[in-house]
Amino acid sequence: MLTNVALKALKPAAKPYKKADGGGLFILVETNGSKLWRLAYRYQGKQRLLSGGRFPQVSLVAARAWRETTKHQLALGLDPARERQMEAATASAEIGNSFEEVAREWLAARMLSWVPKYASHIVRRLEGDVFPAVGHLDIGEITPREMLDIFRTIQARGSLEMAHRIKNYCSEVFRYAIPDGRCDSDPCRDLSPAMAKKKPVRHRSKIAAKDLPDFYVKFNADTGERLSHLALRWTMMTMVRTSETRFAEFDEFEGLDGDDPLWRLSPERMKVRSEHLVPLPRQAVSLFHEIRELNVYRAAGNMRLGRYLFPVPIAKTLVISENRMLDIMYRMGFRGKATVHGFRSLASTVLNESGLFEPDWIEMQLAHQPQGVRGVYNSARYLAHRRPMMRWWADYLESAEAKGMAEHESSCQIRPESASTRFATGSHMRL
Repeated sequence: MLTNVALKALKPAAKPYKKADGGGLFILVETNGSKLWRLAYRYQGKQRLLSGGRFPQVSLVAARAWRETTKHQLALGLDPARERQMEAATASAEIGNSFEEVAREWLAARMLSWVPKYASHIVRRLEGDVFPAVGHLDIGEITPREMLDIFRTIQARGSLEMAHRIKNYCSEVFRYAIPDGRCDSDPCRDLSPAMAKKKPVRHRSKIAAKDLPDFYVKFNADTGERLSHLALRWTMMTMVRTSETRFAEFDEFEGLDGDDPLWRLSPERMKVRSEHLVPLPRQAVSLFHEIRELNVYRAAGNMRLGRYLFPVPIAKTLVISENRMLDIMYRMGFRGKATVHGFRSLASTVLNESGLFEPDWIEMQLAHQPQGVRGVYNSARYLAHRRPMMRWWADYLESAEAKGMAEHESSCQIRPESASTRFATGSHMRL
């Protein structure tokens, strides 16, 4: 017979092995060190096996009590496996034990920390690929093979990255159900080796720092509308995401006439659902005033549109589209070479390589939420350090633009003379 001391002393081996306690009850020691209760019995002449949970979560005393209950059921002519299924079905109906029910509980708990757009993506993915296959099943009875079939089906349509993302969502659902006993383990845990590898992460294309002067030459030559240009300039200078620029509102700004102008974005507006503060350099304040002067809706008292920095009356969102700034980049010849989001990466690279600023200041300015203890997010963290950093970044952009335009003007003055000289030389040769 087993004892608690003996159970605790059991060590994993190269292959799983059993240690019996008697009466069909034994402990199975897996290669990863897990110790699982099992009960072997015969019913109507057939050998059966029941799972009884994991040691030490299920104690030796509890396992033996389970064995005695099973013996009693057999004495009454009942099949313990069938009795368990009936009990599980009753419990599932009472507390919601199907995968879909648990998943929706998990979604409700997590949605508080997600932006609505991200939350809706996850719901659609679960509803489209997972719920039809295993949504109706008891979450504690779902096997790794059933989950692997789902992920391989997704991979078969070419969505390798999506398959791994959905696997991670499902894994979180199973782990959500473990503490209250609705399932014993996560069947997705060891599936990654059996799935196709994810494609290497491709970072957003960006303009190199050395090419910024030439970028500004092309930018200033673009014939798009001024408000779109201002939106792109604003995004570059403040290091924010495109969506944060698109939905910027005048009420979010404070202290514009003082020494410490600030843009305060609410948690609802941010990807990480935490307030974000953007200290504004003088160049950004100048852009703000020009943007406000161009806002005819605000001037006319139409605050439905006038509350936004970049309003568009015919748009469902009432603001410029996701592609308005990207279209400028395409017209300038950067299709496939650089994106608007890439300017955040450029800012990070330039600021880090300057050696003047701490990485934590830069990450905070980019609204990258740190993990662990440092993830206790304080929107004002490093604000005193980030103010001069943002002024330095604005000066850097201003200097790059000035350099590009000066070089462009210089080349324009030289070209006519060179052309004249070439023409004269050619004419002389023909004579």
